[in-house]
Amino acid sequence: MGSRFDITVVAKDSVEGNRYIDLAVNEISRIEKIISSWDPNSQTSLINNNAGVQPVKVDSELFDLIARAIKISELTQGAFDISFASMDRIWKFDGSMTEMPSEDAIKQSVSLVGYKNIVLDEKNSTVFLKLPGMKIGFGAIGKGYAADKAKALLIDAGVVGGIINASGDLNTWGKQADGKDWMVAITNPLNKSHVFSWLPVVDSAVVTSGNYEKYMEFDGVRYSHIIDPRTGYPSTGILSVTIFTKNAELADALATSVFVMGVETGLDFVNQLKGVECVIVDHNNKIHASENIDFEKN
Repeated sequence: MGSRFDITVVAKDSVEGNRYIDLAVNEISRIEKIISSWDPNSQTSLINNNAGVQPVKVDSELFDLIARAIKISELTQGAFDISFASMDRIWKFDGSMTEMPSEDAIKQSVSLVGYKNIVLDEKNSTVFLKLPGMKIGFGAIGKGYAADKAKALLIDAGVVGGIINASGDLNTWGKQADGKDWMVAITNPLNKSHVFSWLPVVDSAVVTSGNYEKYMEFDGVRYSHIIDPRTGYPSTGILSVTIFTKNAELADALATSVFVMGVETGLDFVNQLKGVECVIVDHNNKIHASENIDFEKN
């Protein structure tokens, strides 16, 4: 995943706290070995290397994660798609790009994207990518999944309260040591020291996707690292999307989806989902919130 994880737990002392944190770190490392597309020995890499060739037998954990990802793709009508990974060959957000990819290159990359070309065989626990050159990746769901798994492990271990922060994917349970709710700040994407509002997070997850840290600019237009898998082009018009829901895996995927959908479609989509809320900051730094968000001004 290549992401920073900050783990806070409520414990009787530092020895117990560090023991719990080690448990969570080990769980996150275990998951990374399963879903990493950078590790040539991972099951995910094996799936990608056999695209268009043959089905690959995988552990039930990875099979189920892919199955859930496909359901989210169906729910979002393709705004979320784990097969977007083939597009990482043409879009680079590390400062190395000096010009936009050609229209033909973008069309070619999109031709390899499509969750409907991921074939799951539940009986044999196999995954098959129909098209040669297809790739799956968990960049838009993996951090949230890891945060959920680490949280579940710590709860089973007896940790009464904590927060997992996976580079902006937050997952909480219980309360802080002083008995107060965990709080999350909705910040100005262009000035992180300016807080728009504080919101309580009770036994749930908060995930923010933004283009303010990873982007590129051509001809005065800022292009987000969040690519629309349906068009092959970076999303525009939104600075950040924050999703509130019960688990970080879903929040992670929905934050990316809403970013791709845009403000109006994204809000309408979220307002139809039970137990999901969102806050969007558009390119003009204006805040938009779903129906049940109640801002507590800082």
